[in-house]
Amino acid sequence: MPGKVTLVLGGIRSGKSAFAEELAGRAGQRMLYVATGQALDDEMAERIRKHRERRSAHWRTLEEPLALPESLDRYFESNGDIGVILLDSVDVWVSNLMLAREKEETDATESIALESLDSTLTLCRQKVMHAVLVSSEVGMSPVSPNQLGRQFQDLLGTVNQRAGAQADEVFLVVAGIPVKIKPS
Repeated sequence: MPGKVTLVLGGIRSGKSAFAEELAGRAGQRMLYVATGQALDDEMAERIRKHRERRSAHWRTLEEPLALPESLDRYFESNGDIGVILLDSVDVWVSNLMLAREKEETDATESIALESLDSTLTLCRQKVMHAVLVSSEVGMSPVSPNQLGRQFQDLLGTVNQRAGAQADEVFLVVAGIPVKIKPS
């Protein structure tokens, strides 16, 4: 039986990561936390530290800012049985991809992001019982005043739509309150 995929969306500081961690922890399985953030400045290092502190000690961690399916595949080959994966976060991963490929055409980056997402979801369905993905919802944000911001919003919106279409369930977290969107 293929593994279940859950997408948890929400605004910045909505409580989406905490909810996703609780949801993933309910399974009582061996858990892998896939972290996409990079400590490129002091503020981000502090955010990462807080996320680490919030996780219990029995979480295994894979830090991968770019090559999600490749890193997960290698991880499964060398570590075997994982019951639950929490990927936090899709939006930071998309940002990392955009910055790493900023000299490429937007369509090429979108193609790579969608292919990588599809491969990651396929791998998760094959290898784990439950995958929980966290992402920021950009559909309710104001349109960015600069081109890079608009490209990010467009790409993340497209990636979120693809993830939502493939997910078995989708939650939107608003003010710390999860609302189930799919299935209705």
